Amino acid sequence: MTAVPPDPNTAIDYGDRLRLGFIVPSGNVIVEPQIRAMLPGGVGALFTRLALRGSSEAELLRMMDGVEAAAGLLADARVDRIAFHCTAVTTFAPETGPTIRERITAATGIPGLVTSDALAAGFRALGLRRLVLLTPYIVPVHQREITFVESLGLDVIRDAALDIDTNENMARLMPDALADWALANRDDRADGYFLSCTALRSAELIAPLEARLGRPVVTSNQMMVWHALQAAGIGPAAGAWGRLMACSAAD
Repeated sequence: MTAVPPDPNTAIDYGDRLRLGFIVPSGNVIVEPQIRAMLPGGVGALFTRLALRGSSEAELLRMMDGVEAAAGLLADARVDRIAFHCTAVTTFAPETGPTIRERITAATGIPGLVTSDALAAGFRALGLRRLVLLTPYIVPVHQREITFVESLGLDVIRDAALDIDTNENMARLMPDALADWALANRDDRADGYFLSCTALRSAELIAPLEARLGRPVVTSNQMMVWHALQAAGIGPAAGAWGRLMACSAAD
């Protein structure tokens, strides 16, 4: 049988340049399409899940119990890096993210990444000091994130939370509603806006909000993609993913 050349319009990208493995919350249906949309050609994303069905302290801490098992499954796929990607878990306390990162690497020998590191690196690259922090979280999770951001040396000068408990309900928030919420919390003293959480339909809002607010806008998924690509020395995909994508990681 004669081989038929592939149609370039339907070519499959297998991620032969770089494969990134992601451990994400079980109920999150937003993170995969957003991350894949942001990745440049030749970079693939493989995902596995750990149970997270709510936002209580016990549920967030329990998600960490399966880190080694989940990382091991991704290691079977010979990924180049493994990211534990959950904002609420990795910002639980300043030491939580680094501990998870070290556990991933110890279990697999593969470099680990965590969302909290991506946030710190992204804020630093943009030179942010005064932040508007917007989260969908319940109050205890929101307050812990404020504490985490302030531990990085930033001032949270305005904040708002939507008091939503599950990824399922966070995913139901439509982009237009999120944009209106962000604009209602405009503060011209700020030098940046952070729409936190991996489960929000916020990626498509980054460029429009930056144009309206005149400030950088960052999201959890955008910062993780940027951080992972920076770690691998690969440039971002072209697209409306915000000012951060044009930045190099700061020392």
